[in-house]
Amino acid sequence: MSTISTERPVRRLFGIPVDAVTMGEVVDAADRAIAGRRSLRIGVINAAKVVNMRRDPELNQAVLSSDLILADGMSVVWASRLLRRPLPERVAGIDLMMHLLALADRRGYRVYCLGATDEVIGRVAEIIRHDYPNLQLVGARNGYFRPDEEEAIVGQIAAAQPDILLVAMTSPKKEQFQARWARQLQVPLCHGVGGSFDVLAGKVHRAPQAWQRLGLEWLYRVLQEPRRMWKRYLVTNVMFIGMLVREALARRT
Repeated sequence: MSTISTERPVRRLFGIPVDAVTMGEVVDAADRAIAGRRSLRIGVINAAKVVNMRRDPELNQAVLSSDLILADGMSVVWASRLLRRPLPERVAGIDLMMHLLALADRRGYRVYCLGATDEVIGRVAEIIRHDYPNLQLVGARNGYFRPDEEEAIVGQIAAAQPDILLVAMTSPKKEQFQARWARQLQVPLCHGVGGSFDVLAGKVHRAPQAWQRLGLEWLYRVLQEPRRMWKRYLVTNVMFIGMLVREALARRT
């Protein structure tokens, strides 16, 4: 259950209970969870993840076990409106990360950053210390480790006693990591931020606001890394449209 409200609005889309909340409501819920030392594990979905959840039972279970599931992609917001289950707005994972860092700076919260390469995580640590001097950065390590190293890493994170854990690993690794170790981590607020550390470090450029409003961040990413990304987005976007059409037709019957 979410810590936002026992009566929070939820929109069921593609079999996924998506929380119909605003960015401000999520940040307030995070603040209350940390202050009350209650667990709030955040999951986010976009078109690609909706498709992959249908194909990957472990990813599906990990996302559904989150305390809060948010619409990270504009395609999900648009789908909610087409299906007459409207969400109030998009809550992008990277934007939420920045709001959480600002919250931690205001409150003096403890933050642990896990993920990306040594080069990127080092740069991220520098930026956070400079831009958010009042938060306590209690740990930062790369996201490349073997399965047999996980337990020791979880122990290190728990020992650091962070209030916020930001996990910048690819899907489904980040979702499964958080679901598998949630109890042992003992962190009030866990948020999987994907490639957000690469953006914060300046390694990857985020799409301009106009592209974001049009739901074209995926295309901007493809233009930056065409060889690696075009096939992934082509396949998942087509499959997502097919799922949307089927769901729309099923709701009419």
